Amino acid sequence: MSASSTPSVSDLLAAVPGYTSGTWAVDPAHSEVSFSVRHLGIAKVRGRFDSFEGRIVLAENPLESSVTATVRTDSVSTGNGQRDEHIHGADFLDTRTFPEMTFVSTGVRAGDDGFLVDGDLTLRGVTRPVTLALEVNGFGTGFDGKPAAGFSATAEINRSDFGVTAGPAGGVVGEKVTISLEVEANRQ
Repeated sequence: MSASSTPSVSDLLAAVPGYTSGTWAVDPAHSEVSFSVRHLGIAKVRGRFDSFEGRIVLAENPLESSVTATVRTDSVSTGNGQRDEHIHGADFLDTRTFPEMTFVSTGVRAGDDGFLVDGDLTLRGVTRPVTLALEVNGFGTGFDGKPAAGFSATAEINRSDFGVTAGPAGGVVGEKVTISLEVEANRQ
């Protein structure tokens, strides 16, 4: 395989022993939904969402798999109460009007370094296509003796595509927001 070609699904699966199909529930106690955005063009501000749920259906053929996820927008935390209140407001997430954001996959494909999960992200009532770069970290057994799986994913969105203007802070808050997911899931 040349350096510029995309690996086959079997090559990608060979790098992840123990691939197990089935329906998996995201374990929020062992998972994280986080983000980062540039501030003043010189630093990154990081935050996370503390309340979320998700369902992953892994098919025998990984390209036929799917994922759905819901995040409570009012669970955002950046470690700074004043900033968190601003993010809850109409300039950013408007959590009273839009208490949830959702992701629903529309397809899975092989990428250069793992899988790409295409889907629709709905934030502030606006739905846009987003692609997650997915790494399947592995499969094992959880402390409860049941099958567990781990995944990492990243995506980049443009905040203004979703109506996040940032109000007066718009000039100092970057347009690009990096989303990072660290997921542990339990087989159902």
